[in-house]
Amino acid sequence: MDLNYLLHRHQVALMRAASATTREAACAHGGMARGYERQIASLRDLLGASGRMVTA
Repeated sequence: MDLNYLLHRHQVALMRAASATTREAACAHGGMARGYERQIASLRDLLGASGRMVTA
């Protein structure tokens, strides 16, 4: 999977969570963001990239 795609989707999920109008929507988008964080971390490890993401 493409790292840029995952980074983009993660950012979109964070923005949607922040602007959600219901608690359920915020939780759903937040869960998606956490899923993307895990995928990004795995891919970065696989690629040998250093550092970790900073979460909000």
